[in-house]
Amino acid sequence: MLDLTFSNNLIPVIVQDEKTKDVLMMAYANEEAVRLTQETGFAHYFSRSRQKLWKKGEESGHFQKVSRVLVDCDEDCLIYEVEQEGAACHLGYRSCFFRTLEGTIIGTKVFDPEKVYKKPGH
Repeated sequence: MLDLTFSNNLIPVIVQDEKTKDVLMMAYANEEAVRLTQETGFAHYFSRSRQKLWKKGEESGHFQKVSRVLVDCDEDCLIYEVEQEGAACHLGYRSCFFRTLEGTIIGTKVFDPEKVYKKPGH
């Protein structure tokens, strides 16, 4: 593995649909999350708000099967190319990038987060 640069023990990860190339989300990973992603083939991240490791889909069932991990030229950012089950966004949209800067909704809602997470605005 390359000598990745982690800032505050984290590296940004851009998540892209392997077929459509749509950007689905952006998250952070620590070394353990990157290692688990490589070992299992499923996306793992580090939650800054919860201060813990998490596997995408562990609560929602919307897993990300990672087909390839790309590293940028500075080795300080990753792209996970994934096969996305269901939605990537915890608000229920296929992509976390579902609205314009003006607030216009341009994405498709796939599930109701209140039913999946049992609390609004998870």
